[in-house]
Amino acid sequence: MAYDVIVIGSGPGGYVCAVKAAQLGLKVAVVEKRATYGGTCLNIGCIPSKALLHASEMFHQAAHGMDALGVEVGAPKLNLDKMMAHKDATVKSNVEGVSFLFKKNKIDGIQGTGKIVSAGKVSVTNDKGEVQELEAKSIVIATGSDVAGIPGVSVDIDETVIVSSTGGIKLTKVPEKMVVVGGGVIGLELGSVWLRLGAKVTVVEYLDTILGGMDGDVSKQFQRMLAKQGMEFQLGAKVTGVAKSGTGAKVTYEPVKGGEATTIDADVVLIATGRKPFTAGLGLEEAGVVLDNRGRVEIDGHYRTNVPGIYAIGDVVKGPMLAHKAEDEGVALAEILAGQHGHVNYDVIPGVVYTQPEVASVGKTEEELKAAGIAYKVGKFPFTANGRARAMLATDGFVKILADKDTDRVLGGHIIGFGAGEMIHEIAVLMEFGGSSEDLGRTCHAHPTMSEAVKEAALATFFKPIHM
Repeated sequence: MAYDVIVIGSGPGGYVCAVKAAQLGLKVAVVEKRATYGGTCLNIGCIPSKALLHASEMFHQAAHGMDALGVEVGAPKLNLDKMMAHKDATVKSNVEGVSFLFKKNKIDGIQGTGKIVSAGKVSVTNDKGEVQELEAKSIVIATGSDVAGIPGVSVDIDETVIVSSTGGIKLTKVPEKMVVVGGGVIGLELGSVWLRLGAKVTVVEYLDTILGGMDGDVSKQFQRMLAKQGMEFQLGAKVTGVAKSGTGAKVTYEPVKGGEATTIDADVVLIATGRKPFTAGLGLEEAGVVLDNRGRVEIDGHYRTNVPGIYAIGDVVKGPMLAHKAEDEGVALAEILAGQHGHVNYDVIPGVVYTQPEVASVGKTEEELKAAGIAYKVGKFPFTANGRARAMLATDGFVKILADKDTDRVLGGHIIGFGAGEMIHEIAVLMEFGGSSEDLGRTCHAHPTMSEAVKEAALATFFKPIHM
């Protein structure tokens, strides 16, 4: 059967690209190897992890955070099976939602493993070994990413004792001791879930800081907050071995700068060292599609590979491995394929760490501005000085805004605090329109709200805050 567009992969990038292309009048098919749509994000990543993060936060709040508000509930009891059932129900609802969107937009969903035979041709092999040949004017690679593992270390991930993020959301009991290898977003989010549910969690990170790509102020204060919650850190530590031992496992690491090795025991080891583009079995080499030195599909500014008619988006190409980045690329590419002018502003892609408190960032960090030689000014405002935060006992954290020293144009925004993932978007919208810190500071904000801290940080950037 012939299509205008065949999308391989139904994650956020793939399914959004397919829906947008169909809305623009193109005949679309999506090839998906899983039994359900939604890719890693909806099935085993973003969505289930957020369900567990919220549930574990409620458990912790009931145990530690309500008495001060005059709410006395006694010691809460954890029903892990029920919590996991909530997670599974959330996933089911979301993947069924994607299936509904396909039907609504007359998109053909084809279950099976897709392989590019050549420009314009895709073969799909289902779980029975049956092969179906498809043709299309355009083929979109949206196959996402996979667990990267530990560079130079052979690790047997069994998803029971030594787990990736996939097994990290499926544990059947709370481990007494968990070691998280990697101090990035995934490790800190899932580590905080099991910490709140009762595990002793130790994070082993190669770098000297957690959240390596985040603003330095943010990562330092966030580490102190997590340490106060009970999370332990071994930074500047290179993991040299992870192996099962009895019913648990042992993790061996040594200082990156040199020194003696240390071995620690764990009931569960979570490997959270990042992700890598998933291109295996796609037939890219045979089709002549070029990859870069990091295994990503090479594309130009319009998502075109070197082979005419073959495009790529999302985790499989350059840029941050974020679901919303993939979605925006999917929309832009669909518009391009329909003869329009799709575009993504890569300078305004927010990132969020869904811990408690949340961490959110958009645009440049101080370190990036310094490295680029850009003169800038900084405005900060703490939530300790925010009335709504005090009322909610949510005074941890701050808002930080970076603006060009000469033009006052906002170049970056960084927030640690309750609801940071929601508040970051007013800074993103401001940046999308080239706004200044004065524009933001002079915009009326409702009182009392957490968002007033964003306004105050903006006031601090171009002149002086009112409440500090």
